[in-house]
Amino acid sequence: MKRISLFAFIIMMTALISTGQTKHDPNYFPIAVWLRSTSNAQAYKSNGINMYIGLWRALDQKQLSELKTANMKVICRPNTFGMANLQEASIYAWMHDDEPDNAQLNKVTKKYDPCIDPALIINGYEEIKKKDPSRPVYLNLSQGVAWQNWYGRGTCTGNTDMYKVANNGYLKGCDIASFDIYPVNNSDAETKDNLFYVAKGIDNLNMWSEGKKPVWCWIETTAIHPKSLRKPPPAEVKAEVWMALIHGAKGIGYFCHSFKEPQDEAALLHDKDMIAAIKVINTQITSLAGILNSPTTYLFASAASSNAATPVDIMTKRDKNAEYIFAVAMRKEGTKSTFTVLKGKKAEVLGENRTISIKNGKFSDDFDGYGVHLYKITN
Repeated sequence: MKRISLFAFIIMMTALISTGQTKHDPNYFPIAVWLRSTSNAQAYKSNGINMYIGLWRALDQKQLSELKTANMKVICRPNTFGMANLQEASIYAWMHDDEPDNAQLNKVTKKYDPCIDPALIINGYEEIKKKDPSRPVYLNLSQGVAWQNWYGRGTCTGNTDMYKVANNGYLKGCDIASFDIYPVNNSDAETKDNLFYVAKGIDNLNMWSEGKKPVWCWIETTAIHPKSLRKPPPAEVKAEVWMALIHGAKGIGYFCHSFKEPQDEAALLHDKDMIAAIKVINTQITSLAGILNSPTTYLFASAASSNAATPVDIMTKRDKNAEYIFAVAMRKEGTKSTFTVLKGKKAEVLGENRTISIKNGKFSDDFDGYGVHLYKITN
């Protein structure tokens, strides 16, 4: 391929990963929300969300019933109630506390202690698996996964060995790993508006886990912080989602809260334009779930960008009827990409109501900055 690189190598490794999906439904792709009230479960479900990760309080019968009514999976901290209800299929996995790789606020001194020792995460993982060996254990990590100079890790800043399976790092203490970085909301010059840091984080987790863990990530949808200058527009949210998927994410989640005044716990639901766009994204992902869960293919296609400043990254898949190319422009400048394919006569652009002819094994398409196009290649 044109862009055989660390990215391509990592994608090849991740083709061997267990996808972390439900055992009996290859057409299920996890699309989650973080720390939401279960009273809104049906509203999220109607917009294509199929999983809750984190709960406001410990799992109990009321929350479980509301999630089951909405046909919603849940990942939460293990507790007495949960362990007494292991027969409940709605309980998808158990989780650690959030972001152990960050410096930890000491509630007594009001100062920050170092990040949590990975050995404690591994020990916690082993304790959970003893109680319930049938379910995976989920671990969410910080933006330090993508931005290695993230100062929020305190004295652990830059220490990537703490993540690696080979070093008995955090990733040894989970079955599913995720991270969060919100480039639009970030104010740091290195990451501000650089959406491609989402892809960097996916690449790093796949590399540090040696291709042995399904990797998920979190996507911004709101003006998160009081000082956020703007919220991401739907096109940038779509770009972040597909950057993650094309780089090998096996699940995604949305951060829905806004701490900007007036604070809103369900800001995503109350933003009509954004939730409508999210529904479209989720509907498309769900329609392609069987394809996304299938093995990634190699050498079927390559992409050559006309703008050297904007590479176009691709992932290719196939089913019995067609080949697929999922493509995203990795920078904010637009470009034209020429795709070279091994076979096919036409490229249907999914969700865009247009088709491109393939001539002499090639076709071209225009990409806006951070643009996304999904192609179904047929004869």
